[in-house]
Amino acid sequence: MSAHDDARTSGRLTHVRADGTAHMVDVSAKAVTSRVAVASSRLTTTAEVVDQMLEGTLPKGDALAVARVAGIMAAKRTPDLVPLCHPLPLTGVSVDLERAPDDPGAIAVRARVKTKGVTGVEMEALTAASVAALTLYDMVKALDRDAVIGPTRVEEKSGGASGDWGRGPADGLGDGGAGDSGTGDGGPGAESLGDGKDHG
Repeated sequence: MSAHDDARTSGRLTHVRADGTAHMVDVSAKAVTSRVAVASSRLTTTAEVVDQMLEGTLPKGDALAVARVAGIMAAKRTPDLVPLCHPLPLTGVSVDLERAPDDPGAIAVRARVKTKGVTGVEMEALTAASVAALTLYDMVKALDRDAVIGPTRVEEKSGGASGDWGRGPADGLGDGGAGDSGTGDGGPGAESLGDGKDHG
């Protein structure tokens, strides 16, 4: 058992050493596996603003297209933003945006990130979803400064020693398993991206 696995089973934080100082976890002993993570966020504004976003008529331009690209770029920059994240060779990133099915005044954001490596990609998925939502806010703030971002959270993950995990449909934003096909990087029927992080 690696020190990382021992820390997880004992309930200790893997990013904190015995003396209380932070460090980047050594994952060199872990096996390379396919890993996928899905994260979600949302921007809640007004139905009228959402209409403009969907129609591409906002003063700043096509908010959904800009937010999608921003989220993909952000996933690739996660280790530069979150100090203890490992740089990972991402093999796929998709960011999907649509009117929230439960609120005509909200845009739902769903990010999928895939890698083949020794640690998962929950942080990359969270970063993609977060930055996409931030970008939406930037695009609409002149029309609605009361717009709200969130909740932002991991919806599901697969791969790694900790196995698969996902929120149930009753948990809110989750709407499918890690095997659902994404549309953000290949349209309907594109290769699905499904894991997450082994917290190290």
